[in-house]
Amino acid sequence: MSLNDLAIDVPHAAAGAAAAELRAALGDRVLLPGDDGFDAARTPWNVAVAQRPFAVALPRSAGDVVDVVRAATLSGLRVAPQSTGHAAAALGDTDLSHTVLVSLRGLRGVEVDAAARTARVLGGSLWNDVIEAAAPHGLAALHGSAGDVSVAGYALSGGLSFYARAHGLAVNAVRAVEVVTADGSLVRATADENADLFWALRGGSGAFGVVVALEIDLLPIADVFSGMLLWDASRAADVAHAWAEWSASAPETATTALRIMNFPPLPQLPPFLSGRSVVVIDGAIEETDAAASALLAPLRALEPELDTFARIPAAALVAVHMDPPEPTPSATWHAMLGGLPADAVDAFVASAHAPGLFVQELRHVGGAASRRPEHGGAVAALAGDYLLHSIAMVPAPEAAPAATAAVRQGVAALAPWHIDAVALTFLDAPGADRAVAFGDAWARLRQLKLDYDPANLFAAARPV
Repeated sequence: MSLNDLAIDVPHAAAGAAAAELRAALGDRVLLPGDDGFDAARTPWNVAVAQRPFAVALPRSAGDVVDVVRAATLSGLRVAPQSTGHAAAALGDTDLSHTVLVSLRGLRGVEVDAAARTARVLGGSLWNDVIEAAAPHGLAALHGSAGDVSVAGYALSGGLSFYARAHGLAVNAVRAVEVVTADGSLVRATADENADLFWALRGGSGAFGVVVALEIDLLPIADVFSGMLLWDASRAADVAHAWAEWSASAPETATTALRIMNFPPLPQLPPFLSGRSVVVIDGAIEETDAAASALLAPLRALEPELDTFARIPAAALVAVHMDPPEPTPSATWHAMLGGLPADAVDAFVASAHAPGLFVQELRHVGGAASRRPEHGGAVAALAGDYLLHSIAMVPAPEAAPAATAAVRQGVAALAPWHIDAVALTFLDAPGADRAVAFGDAWARLRQLKLDYDPANLFAAARPV
């Protein structure tokens, strides 16, 4: 593949000059098409997405990121920050042919201040890094259901954890952001320093710069009552209606999810999953063992074939949802629901058996996740009581259109109960109306984008 094949909007001579300038400025910190390692470096976690950037930069320090942003600007190129590429499909409607993809996978590290219950997290760090560093101090974080997701992308785009109903979105735990802005400056943003930028980054994230570090609050949680209940999918209707009724009155200390999962017969799967369709309730309950058990009693009365709910170390919570531990080709779509009446439950159960769907999921939200705290950023709360999430596998590129159609249909099945809201961390596809995620904050966020990045240097998975 030639450089000209990728830089389709850049004249050949200009593309060659830009490549030479990048190489001169960055040396082995940048990879161009044809270089050893370029294809691996441009491949995101969601391997169903084929990213074709002009170049890939591999910074290992904040200073490297400054150099990359300045070099890209001088070369007339854009910059796309990326930590893992879990949301790479959201870049699908962005032309990367004259963009430097800044892969932050080499910029990882966590420092925990146990007394202050905070952590300083480098920009490419994963939640597994934070969990491992915090656990010895009896601390936990507002991580999601997958440990290999980046802290920066997740936290600055909202972040919905199994602690969310009690403690709110992860974005509200961010205390400081260190970011390289469009003019090549390394800036620290907090509530008291560069406050407008701090507000914008909490929701605007990579649209405002390359985040090289965060400071986040940790939770004083050493262990938690957590696990899953599992039934054969033939019980889906009974279980789904029971969970809908149960969750409607569940205390904010309980954050749970309901999934109908359709597994192919694969030898690497455990026997209780291989070749089966199952219905699963999982989550976390911040109560004593006795109180949590009493709360779960109506669900346990449905006699699940598997019940793993028990007190576990907080560090083990990230594995409860059974998200795939390896890069996985997939298509997803989601919607927020204002409620879950019986008709919606029936529609959910029926939609889960549609051809092509791997997982049809409902996550219980509300509680603290729906309340905007004082001094919150551009995103600080999530409207809606339930999040509907459809997932389909993409085993080969030619399967992508069918998978995309399946997830769109899975979400459309509950259209009468949709509300105008979006959970940014669940956006992994082009075409979504991101403005509804910000509500009244959208106009201010757009103005700040013009103030901080007037030339639109930064191409983000969730653009502003």
